[in-house]
Amino acid sequence: MTINELLKDIKSRKFKPVYLLHGEEPYYIDKLSEMLEKSVLTEAEKGFNQTILYGKDTDVATILNTVKRYPMMSEFQFVLIKEAQEVKWGKEEEDKKSTDPWLAYLENPLPTTILVICHKYGKFDKRKKTYKAIEKNGIVFESAALYDNKIPGWIEDFVRERGFGMHARGATLLAEYLGNDLSKIANELEKLFLNLAPGHEITPEQIQDNIGISKEYNVFELQDALAKRNVIKANQIVDYFGANPKSNPIQMVLGVLNTYFSKVLKYHYATDRSPQGLARELGVNPYFVKDYEIAGRNYDKAKLFRIFNFLREYDLKSKGVDATGNLSDGDLLKELIYKIIH
Repeated sequence: MTINELLKDIKSRKFKPVYLLHGEEPYYIDKLSEMLEKSVLTEAEKGFNQTILYGKDTDVATILNTVKRYPMMSEFQFVLIKEAQEVKWGKEEEDKKSTDPWLAYLENPLPTTILVICHKYGKFDKRKKTYKAIEKNGIVFESAALYDNKIPGWIEDFVRERGFGMHARGATLLAEYLGNDLSKIANELEKLFLNLAPGHEITPEQIQDNIGISKEYNVFELQDALAKRNVIKANQIVDYFGANPKSNPIQMVLGVLNTYFSKVLKYHYATDRSPQGLARELGVNPYFVKDYEIAGRNYDKAKLFRIFNFLREYDLKSKGVDATGNLSDGDLLKELIYKIIH
């Protein structure tokens, strides 16, 4: 079941007695649990019928005692277990004659209890009998982490769902500066929406003004300068990074450059050279295909393989491996950019 199908059922009050929300991406786990918390009970019903437990502070016995209660003056009681990955669930009994009370409950959950288990930052063990019991009698939703190249598209969809528009360049800029933390991206966008009229097309300039990204000196502009082998612009940007290391940490810059040059290498191996085919192959918006064509002309495959060696070398140096200790992160970036361009 997809996130949108689940949200639709929750809004329609089509509840299941048990929800297991698990996976590496916490954003959707939080979104679903918050929607259930808002939808199952009214504010008046929550006083007697809502219980929130935290994994570090609870155990299986407490959970069982809670879920087996009956609601008071309400159709349901709502039980939410946050940080469920911290719960010591215990080993499942292998002896068929033994009775596991937790498993027994999941195999026959009370229809008047809505239990939500939020298991973050990793997958729940699908081999467990408890997993299979929840899958049979409730809902299991895995919130998988998005690949970096999918983040700009996710941002554009998120903005569109909120009734705004955003240019692909703005989405890419935002993704490169905020990374793949969907919760962080969503929070920054929600703050931005407060200052805009519905239907507004969000520009890269508004993102830069409101999210604290330099208009001229950012990783996006560094990529552009490197693609065009613009030595002066690349060095101006790197000088700015060296003076503002907290806003532009070297590890972030190296990671973005590695992703960028990986796409340039894909450009060389692409069989479909049409704008749409290249966009599919590179995982970018067709708007950016020309940028990769320019980079592809300036960096052949042999040079790109040398660039990957440079990136690995300076990643290690930034961590103190084979480094003299006399160079700052800004100095390391200057050396790296010189080697890339020349």
